[in-house]
Amino acid sequence: MLNWGDKLIKEYSYHKKELEHLKERLDPMNPKDNTDLKIINSMMDDMSYALEWMKKGRRPGNLHGADKRSIYQRRALLDMDLFPTIELDTKRTSLSEEQKQKIISILTELSHRERQCYLMHMAYGMSLTEIAEELNLKKRTVQQYIDRAKDKVKILVS
Repeated sequence: MLNWGDKLIKEYSYHKKELEHLKERLDPMNPKDNTDLKIINSMMDDMSYALEWMKKGRRPGNLHGADKRSIYQRRALLDMDLFPTIELDTKRTSLSEEQKQKIISILTELSHRERQCYLMHMAYGMSLTEIAEELNLKKRTVQQYIDRAKDKVKILVS
């Protein structure tokens, strides 16, 4: 369910945390460790910059550009041809481009986990137990993600 942008963000976040753990083990009073600290700090700054760019879809500090959410996530949702495969109980089986754009803008307002749980439950009809097993979460946690997503969708639709 992760798109390439989410995977990259997850990977960068993980490795940034690894650098933080490495940094904690170094002694700033040791000249050799002090040099390593400078390099690690520089790497962490670069990773933070790249993460912010990936999450926002624009250069950090730039006041104009893509909307609040990652442009990569928005593009991946549009490209993944998810919407024609959603089987609704109505006679109409496809959505117009305008309807797809509206759904995408709503889905991008959800966190990654909220979007994941919401789509698995609402679009694919998976039970809370099935979702919990698939994502290795507790059933109650899945319920909370879905409830939060539904609340956000209600606000955005109205």
